[in-house]
Amino acid sequence: MLPKIKIALADDHKLFAKGIEGMLSEEEDLDVLDVFTNGQDLLAFISKKHVDVVITDMNMPVVDGEGVIKAIKKGKKDTKVIVLSMYDEESIFKKCQQLGADAYVLKDADPDELIYTIREVHEGVHVMSFQKAIQQSNDDYAHDGFKDRYKLSKRELQILTMIKNGKINREIAEELHLSQLTVESHRKKIHSKLGVSSAIELVKRAIEMKL
Repeated sequence: MLPKIKIALADDHKLFAKGIEGMLSEEEDLDVLDVFTNGQDLLAFISKKHVDVVITDMNMPVVDGEGVIKAIKKGKKDTKVIVLSMYDEESIFKKCQQLGADAYVLKDADPDELIYTIREVHEGVHVMSFQKAIQQSNDDYAHDGFKDRYKLSKRELQILTMIKNGKINREIAEELHLSQLTVESHRKKIHSKLGVSSAIELVKRAIEMKL
């Protein structure tokens, strides 16, 4: 059994934070240690406990996200920081990047995006880019009928479309600013959800879906 990625979450919207906690707790390799409503309590917690990944909002009372990032990068150099934000503004993204954040995920992104970002950041293969953050909440690949039928995420539908168009993992990774490992993980999940066992079957199913 693989060791779990230990996570601490800070967001002053309690219902939202609890929803994220519940979603992440369903993943076998993720362990949410605690949830906080301000940065000060979060920093006090991680000063005593080992945490692999911190997920933080930027707007919080007492100590905000900027303070969280600065404190962690100054003291806990092995702890990664993911900003979970409602702002799709490049200036805010760049500010977080300059402070040392390891990833930036929009709050209206598909849940899978946060899950895969946590894994990428923990493995040290995450590519942080503003374009990637914007793509995460892009609805162009929603295809609601097939999404509902096969339980495919927007990212999985996007990757399936690219596979059908002949792109290989490296090309998909470069275009979507993902690691090849993450693309491969998505492909395995797509295979499982669609009940196919080969690339040829996968392409045939994509054509049937008119992607």
